[in-house]
Amino acid sequence: MPPYLDPATRDALQRLAESENAPPADAAEPPSAHAALARVRDIRTLAAALESEPAVIASVRDALEQGATWDDVAAAATLRVAAAKWRWQGTDADIAERHAAGRKRAARPSSKPSDLPGHSVADAARLLGVTAQAVYLRITRGTLRAETITLDDGRSYKRVFLDDAAEPPTAPSPVQPTA
Repeated sequence: MPPYLDPATRDALQRLAESENAPPADAAEPPSAHAALARVRDIRTLAAALESEPAVIASVRDALEQGATWDDVAAAATLRVAAAKWRWQGTDADIAERHAAGRKRAARPSSKPSDLPGHSVADAARLLGVTAQAVYLRITRGTLRAETITLDDGRSYKRVFLDDAAEPPTAPSPVQPTA
């Protein structure tokens, strides 16, 4: 039977096996960061090669033609059915288009604006040393000023403004007993 793995995947697997079977470093020498990073690189290279391995889609298609269900495929791949279908359902062109769109989305910067005035509730809580719930309570009580900023596209964000009056209180001075 001919090998079913792509040559690039076989090479990555071979490099990883060779590094794992390499003789241990001299006990007198500390382990080198270079060797450790080479192992990380070999593992990630193999993982990436396996993720795009053509034999996987061929095996999925064979299993489906032989009567397996998407539930069976998902269980074998330790994925949910929707994830398995997203990766392997349809023609090669459909799959490539979905994967390219996913990479494009992942490469986009966050759509959450970073130039809004004030602080987010989470940031205000961190700065004040309290929980987010405490920030909301202070807003309700009027000890913190907050506004909801609505963007042109309809998204809205609660922004907290920490001015001098809203700084965390200093420790109270001890009460002096009266004589």
